[in-house]
Amino acid sequence: MKMYILVKPLAMLCCSIVLTGCTAMGPDPLEPVNRQLQAFNNGADKVLIKPLAMGYAAVMPNPGERAVQRFFSNLAEPNTAANQLLQGRPALALNDAGRFLINSTVGLLGFFDVAQNMGLARHSEDFGQTLGLWGMPTGPYIVFPFRGPTTLRDFAGGYADTVASIPLTIENVPTRNSLFALQIVTLRASLLNTPQPPAASDRYALFRDFYLQRRQAQVQQ
Repeated sequence: MKMYILVKPLAMLCCSIVLTGCTAMGPDPLEPVNRQLQAFNNGADKVLIKPLAMGYAAVMPNPGERAVQRFFSNLAEPNTAANQLLQGRPALALNDAGRFLINSTVGLLGFFDVAQNMGLARHSEDFGQTLGLWGMPTGPYIVFPFRGPTTLRDFAGGYADTVASIPLTIENVPTRNSLFALQIVTLRASLLNTPQPPAASDRYALFRDFYLQRRQAQVQQ
């Protein structure tokens, strides 16, 4: 909680400074660079990340995949609870904190979602959504190498979430990096069966519009 309170004024200040210069240029003033970076990410996915995800999916049974996904979802519960509180939803914050406590103990570090069976529904909130609820504009759309699409607001929010995340508290660097790598591969494996847009479509515009609309819906929910 303390970290979020400290990050709020810094994130608001940084975003406000940049947004002042970007407002008149529309939501995607970096489109030429963004398109190149998306092409780079598509290439990296094709030659590295997707093959790793396919190998992981091939050797990991489906129940094991789902258990690992639940493990990583459980690690995000404290951030979700903190953001629920910052968004003025104390009841949901208690719900999500309770989920983390129950699943981290009875649910064996979150590999089993015991809390769901107890009536505690899972939510997903991040600091980018919190900034949006506070009235912060999205700012320009940005594509980062390997990280993928975001906006200035979500980038600031993602930094705060990362700093406050549980994996970052692991002092052993190889273990921490291995955990981050496994999380990326697990996420990519979960998307292997996602339908792809037609080859003739403007994939960049489709991904951009989907991302922006999805994030707006998440802020407004």
